[in-house]
Amino acid sequence: MNKATYDNHVQILREELVCALGCTEPIAVAYAAALARAALPAAPEHLHVACSGNIIKNVKSVTVPNSGGMRGIEAAATLGAVGGDPTRDLEVLQSVGVDDIDRTRELVNGGFCDVELAEDVPNLYVRVVATGAGHTSVACIEERHTNVTELALDGRPTTAAGRSASGEKGEASGSGADRSQLSLQSIWDFAHEVRLEDVDELVSNQIDTNQAISREGLTHRWGANIGSTLLKSRPNDISCKARAAAAAGSDARMSGCAMPVVINCGSGNQGITCSQPVLEYAHDLWSSHEELVRAVVLSDLTAVHVKYFIGELSAFCGAVSASCGAGAGICMLRGGSFGQFEATIVNTLANVGGIVCDGAKPSCAAKICAAVDAAILGCDMALSDDNFLAGDGLVGANAEETIRSMGYVGRVGMHPTDVEILNIMIGKRDVDADA
Repeated sequence: MNKATYDNHVQILREELVCALGCTEPIAVAYAAALARAALPAAPEHLHVACSGNIIKNVKSVTVPNSGGMRGIEAAATLGAVGGDPTRDLEVLQSVGVDDIDRTRELVNGGFCDVELAEDVPNLYVRVVATGAGHTSVACIEERHTNVTELALDGRPTTAAGRSASGEKGEASGSGADRSQLSLQSIWDFAHEVRLEDVDELVSNQIDTNQAISREGLTHRWGANIGSTLLKSRPNDISCKARAAAAAGSDARMSGCAMPVVINCGSGNQGITCSQPVLEYAHDLWSSHEELVRAVVLSDLTAVHVKYFIGELSAFCGAVSASCGAGAGICMLRGGSFGQFEATIVNTLANVGGIVCDGAKPSCAAKICAAVDAAILGCDMALSDDNFLAGDGLVGANAEETIRSMGYVGRVGMHPTDVEILNIMIGKRDVDADA
């Protein structure tokens, strides 16, 4: 692998594997509001938040961390403006205190914040307008959760909390790495050739951080308790333990657990799914630390590659792309070949490709469970050379073609589905009247 390609793979991992507190969509709203507040020379008297449909969908039903159980865009934005620390990026709500929560609840009930659906904008779009003492500030995030494309005070560009509108609009905005250069072959080669010192700290932090919230989800009652329910049913089955470890982390974070997660593809659920099933198999197989790290590297980059063709937010559940990564990492730990690595991905997509995303909420943990189960089956099939073949539905001539076909369905084919899911969720579609 040449140096430029190698460095690009390392940079992708550095950009993707960052810490976030809570579901990243309400956190993006809180972050934009905190930036707008920091740009304003006085306490804001009102917030106006314009969001894409996918942001509204993913914030509606999830608990905002450190909020005392509040949900919704109004709560996320107000809490970010009242007590958020924009210098901490996706951990913006880490420092929120009890007084901030009480003040937020009072302001939300008093109509401090109003929300608008933004049309003809990127799938990930948040624009916060804060007004106070005769001034108006604006903070806008597009495409990626911390990509600030607008930061202004009274119509002029400004700097706040050490940030300015440095991001650029576009598909790869806010990113220095080129994800379009990834391929399954390059990912496989990189995972085998990477110098451990270049990725060990980054990936080990992902494993340890996500293991902590997974254990929290298994130990205490969070959400629908998918992880702990799974583990009670078959506590000694490795495939069950792998699914439970990933689901439990989602149980906790979807219900407001104030523990950080290392994300991937802009999602904590996906970061957990990429790492924790692989960790469980590494324990079961007595794999070395180096083998574990290399397998998680393969998992992370595979997920990024599959997700690249779908887009940042869509009607296609991101647990599917992340589970492709988990299956790939497990395949590597189990001694699979490059061809079996490819087959694992194809088998997974042929099974659960197209699970719909109806927003962030407790049932995400169940979808993670289903997707990881499909990935483990896909790996078992690959290692037995019993695979889905070209022409089986969307399965293409090879793994790359299958990834692109499934990505097209998620990005383009499911766009009308995304619109209708949002319409139902916000009450604009009467499904009984349309029956």
